[in-house]
Amino acid sequence: MPSVRRPGLTRRARPEGAVRNARLGIGGILSQALLLVLALLFVFPFYWIVTGAFKVQNVAVAIPPEWFPLDPTLDNFRALFANPVWRWGFNSFFVAGSEMALVCLTASMAGYALAKRSFPGRQAIFILFVAAMALPKQVILVPLFTMLADFGWIDTYRGLILPAVGWPFGVFLMKQFAQTLPSELIEAAKIDGCSEARLFVRIVLPLLKPALGALAIFTFINAWNDYFSQLILTRSTPMMTLPLGIATLQGEYTTPYGVLMAGAALASLPMIAIFLLFQKAFTQGITMGAVKG
Repeated sequence: MPSVRRPGLTRRARPEGAVRNARLGIGGILSQALLLVLALLFVFPFYWIVTGAFKVQNVAVAIPPEWFPLDPTLDNFRALFANPVWRWGFNSFFVAGSEMALVCLTASMAGYALAKRSFPGRQAIFILFVAAMALPKQVILVPLFTMLADFGWIDTYRGLILPAVGWPFGVFLMKQFAQTLPSELIEAAKIDGCSEARLFVRIVLPLLKPALGALAIFTFINAWNDYFSQLILTRSTPMMTLPLGIATLQGEYTTPYGVLMAGAALASLPMIAIFLLFQKAFTQGITMGAVKG
């Protein structure tokens, strides 16, 4: 017997699908509009700093503001580079780059050991690292300063770099990522006669590359913006970092907003470059940490 078509059901199904697609389309448009508004809100301060770097003093503080410099000038950058900015920039790069490399190395080794090695007190050590994350830096700054003063490390690169090497957050992050590594692969490498050092360098580190990218970004930005510690641990102008040196340009009675904005724009460029350089690994690290199994 030939099948009997029931056009009524077909006519009802089509409007329902169209309504559902329309709802999804409206939701997508609204979400894109919301993301655009949020992106503009986050980008606007950077835009205001960059444009303010090309304004003279009276225009930079004018009300209503001048949204775009109609008469741009380079006087702010000339005044900025009249100071030892290159020296400050080198200090910031050296301190932040050294901290980034050392933290990634020590945190990856500690995280791998805490995740894949069994030894007495492992859980207690991990709890200690987690508890250390809850301590604000200001709490430990006084004993840290006393210890560094006894070592003679005040106003030195060692005093600025080495205290941050054992960053508890870095160990916690690498330990969480190392737990996702397949234990079978590590055991197979040990059965094949791979030494512990070779196992870590040839197998573990390549698998931790996404996590290392994320940790590198976090560490560099944290070290670059560590104004408070650098203020306490430095004494001389040649040892100042770029954010600290730019802050000293503020006068006692006047504030050169254009010069400060020029310095802030210059100081933000390395952080943007580091993020763009490690963006792919950073994204992989975030997604890898969000998916289990």
